[in-house]
Amino acid sequence: GIETMGGVMTKLIEKNTTIPTTASQIFSTADDNQSAVTVHVLQGEREMASANKSLGRFDLTDIPPAPRGVPQIEVTFDIDANGILNVSAKDKATGKEQSIKITASSGLSDEEIEKMVKDAEAHAEEDKKFHEMVETRNQADAMLHATRKSLEEMGDKIDGAERANIESLMKELEEAMKGDSKTAIEAKTKALTEASGKLAEKMYQDAGDAGAAGAAGAQPGAEAGQASADDDVVDAEFEEVDDKK
Repeated sequence: GIETMGGVMTKLIEKNTTIPTTASQIFSTADDNQSAVTVHVLQGEREMASANKSLGRFDLTDIPPAPRGVPQIEVTFDIDANGILNVSAKDKATGKEQSIKITASSGLSDEEIEKMVKDAEAHAEEDKKFHEMVETRNQADAMLHATRKSLEEMGDKIDGAERANIESLMKELEEAMKGDSKTAIEAKTKALTEASGKLAEKMYQDAGDAGAAGAAGAQPGAEAGQASADDDVVDAEFEEVDDKK
């Protein structure tokens, strides 16, 4: 598998899979305008990337600027009959590709595999909590990102008190994320989600009250172009997987 956002091991090929075999999965970026991703190839059974054996890593660079979650990076694992593993990462927008070849001798021996399986079983509960915590942090991070973007887009359309309230909730969530309390992060994420939702609803109602004619504004061409771009973003987000690089 590979390491994904939060230090998680994301499996592409399960143990005891008959070879030759191929598996692919779509991943994306974790930050806006991220120009490169590192593909860290791992072997093992643990949820934590650091608890598995590192087989190698490589970078896919020159990814065109785009909002996080929009680029489509296809990672493919191909194991031939001799146990040689080829891992490639391809930017679907540009077709640019990077790869690494890992020989069978680079992997784990049968004894090491057996030891890692037992180790994974012994730490199953710990790994489950780790995975849940990473998902909670990732959801919180996504909420913060979406809220920042909304505040930028709304600009001076929201009054100072509303903006101050949202920014205060964002700071509280950021502070919670520095700790290890899953409950605290979830509570602060929920509070920010609810406040952002109410604000978005209010902005939508205000826009509706202003009337369709007023909303069209002086630059109908620009508005239409923006709508088209947003449509593309939605489509891309539907196609991507939840795992972020």
